[in-house]
Amino acid sequence: MTDQATTPSTAPAVDLSLEDAGALAPLVAPQTAAQRLAEGAVLVDVRSDAGRATTGSIPGAHVVDRYRVDETFDLAAAARLEPVVSLDTPIVVVCGSVRGSGPVAAALRAKGYTDVVHVEGGAPAWAEAGLPVERATGTA
Repeated sequence: MTDQATTPSTAPAVDLSLEDAGALAPLVAPQTAAQRLAEGAVLVDVRSDAGRATTGSIPGAHVVDRYRVDETFDLAAAARLEPVVSLDTPIVVVCGSVRGSGPVAAALRAKGYTDVVHVEGGAPAWAEAGLPVERATGTA
């Protein structure tokens, strides 16, 4: 996992239906997200430290605090997420649910990013689909 220095996010989740979340940015199934990653998309994990500890980390994910999206995705900023090189960089956002990933994906689209999706069912659905998850030693 690629980690930036993070602090626990206290960003509130937004109460969204799947229809509402899909209106913010396209929702994709975990398998589709994994295929996008295999084709070069950047995986952005906006879960809290506790969320990742509970459900495991996704290998290769870039951990981003939801409160730092503006600076992390500012192409001119020194602190930007390095693999994001243009507004056309394909990005997959994952959280614990679409309530967390939807607002982040929408914020990226509002910043001008053209190829942003988020994972339907979030990290739990990713794990349930049998996709790679790294669990901390001593957890089930």
